[in-house]
Amino acid sequence: MDTENLHYFEKAPIAKAVAHFAVPMMLGTSMSVIYSILNAYFLGTLHNTAMLTALALTLPLFAVIMALGNLIGMGSGTFISRLLGEKKYEDVKHVSSFAFYSSLVLGLIVMAVSLPMIDSIVHGLGATLESFAFTKDYVTIMLIGSPIVVLFFTLENIVRAEGAAITSMTGMILSVVVNIILDVLVIFVFHWDVKGVASATIISNLVAIVFYAFHMRSKSQFLTISLKWFKATKEIMSNVFKIGVPVFIMSIFLGAMSLIFNHFLVEYGDPAVAAYGISSRLLQFPEFILMGLCEGVVPLIAFSYTANKLRMKHTIGFTIKVIVALATVFGLIVYLISDHLIGLFTNDPQLIEMGSYILHVTFLSLFITGMTTLFTGIFQATAQGTAAFVMSVIQGITLIPVLYFANRMNGFHGVVWSIVIADAVTFLVGAIMLYVLRNKLQPELESLVH
Repeated sequence: MDTENLHYFEKAPIAKAVAHFAVPMMLGTSMSVIYSILNAYFLGTLHNTAMLTALALTLPLFAVIMALGNLIGMGSGTFISRLLGEKKYEDVKHVSSFAFYSSLVLGLIVMAVSLPMIDSIVHGLGATLESFAFTKDYVTIMLIGSPIVVLFFTLENIVRAEGAAITSMTGMILSVVVNIILDVLVIFVFHWDVKGVASATIISNLVAIVFYAFHMRSKSQFLTISLKWFKATKEIMSNVFKIGVPVFIMSIFLGAMSLIFNHFLVEYGDPAVAAYGISSRLLQFPEFILMGLCEGVVPLIAFSYTANKLRMKHTIGFTIKVIVALATVFGLIVYLISDHLIGLFTNDPQLIEMGSYILHVTFLSLFITGMTTLFTGIFQATAQGTAAFVMSVIQGITLIPVLYFANRMNGFHGVVWSIVIADAVTFLVGAIMLYVLRNKLQPELESLVH
């Protein structure tokens, strides 16, 4: 962490500090979504609904692999930011080395355990007879590349945690640009369809890993990939997993929810699954912008939690205002041009109608999901393990029964609306827990003021 990053952590005006940490993350995540949308667009040009269905069905698997990266990355990242706030710089080296090598090991375990069960996994994802072969191709390549994907998400988190937000963004954008270039080649030149798309994802993540590793080895003052700094002490593992495990569980629940959701949609045919796949990718753009904002400020909140709690409070207040503004703007855009957005991916009238409907409904909860992400980030940054754990399970616990009854009562419409209901419950639970946390911190804040 250089002097400039330290300035943004400690002294810069709140709006400027939030922009420094959040804007690069927002740009990085938005590029990731643009890639995801282009992915579906490129495959859509082949006019094969089974390929689009396979792409939608594999989202839960990617969520699980990403969850392992976030298990180590988010847990290590928030711990690193708190250590920096306490000026325990040597400990940061131990944590970053632990994050690097434990991520590799986790990815290798996933590959070794999952590949022998490949057919069962594909069936479990809900692949139909038409989409089975395409889904299996994608799943096989993603599992082989899982050590790379896990490490990518880990390194992006810990580089950002040090305050190097622009470096973190650069790695994410580099991955996306390489991915898009490779997608064009593998689909339109080599005609590798789904296999090519999956391979492009793995290769682009590897390019970003090399970039992050170079930064940690040559430019970062405190982060390291050196094995000699590796430590797996009780203190390190406790602090990493206290936050990392709830993040992992949340990601697993999201994957499981996506899987269950797809199983309910399959009842209404492949067009329903494909329409949800397209609309969910479009929804990812504003969601990931808000996620980039909320995750971007986590290092600033974590640093301020150990160094200046009043600054932490002001940071949270400013971030909430930005969430409200962004959710309003994105909501208006979608309600005006939703048909045209879905029409970019398909000329099937049924897909356009179903996809537009899903967009209208799910965008109702955009502000709620933004706030929920911020609540979770606050609990992670302030080492509130119990609150983070509750946030990780409440949406899944709510969605499953709601989905079951809504489907029985109102069919396809009930399935779609169940997402909004689950999001609303999660928001209320998070708001209550944040209020309790605020009361716990208030005496300390008052002592700082006086």
